[in-house]
Amino acid sequence: MTILLSDPVVHAIRVRDNGDPLVALPFAPGVLVRAGLADRLTGARAALPAGLDLRVIEGHRSRTDQRAIIDEYSARLRVLHPLADEVELTRLYSRFVAPVAVAPHVAGAAVDLTLVDDAGAELWMGTPVDATPEESDGACLFGADVDPAARRNRTVLAQVLTGAGLVNYPTEWWHWSYGDRYWALMTGADHAVYGPVEDTVPA
Repeated sequence: MTILLSDPVVHAIRVRDNGDPLVALPFAPGVLVRAGLADRLTGARAALPAGLDLRVIEGHRSRTDQRAIIDEYSARLRVLHPLADEVELTRLYSRFVAPVAVAPHVAGAAVDLTLVDDAGAELWMGTPVDATPEESDGACLFGADVDPAARRNRTVLAQVLTGAGLVNYPTEWWHWSYGDRYWALMTGADHAVYGPVEDTVPA
């Protein structure tokens, strides 16, 4: 059973922020992540088969941006699920966007990414990045029944990222994190090492 980011067990994870700064990811212009995550992504790139690379689409996200995504997606869900109460609505939206308090992107601990070939073309992963469960008919889940090419490419992505210490949020094949509460829960760590952080541009 998939544990969603709205689950109280995620919120119960303690945070002892280690103070890693947000840094610019050298191979992804405009993307900021915590320094420890940047190091791990660099290692993951080096472990990829020849001719492949990572394309990181998003890293750190402000609280304001996170709330805006929640509000926009929640509005769509209210139309689809008019009888859902706030608890159910939160569960539904957390399949695609995390509650602000525990959001890995707000902690600078997560990236949305995919694979590209040496010409810079994105590999087929079964859905576009950021396809909602509704838009993709559930194919956005990492373990969804997708075609062999997409499964092969997802497997390559998972091998290098898990090897670098990241964890996947299983409702989004493209979302991987390190150091946040969800990472701590999935790895059995005593606490998260990254909590919410303000968006500051590194020197």
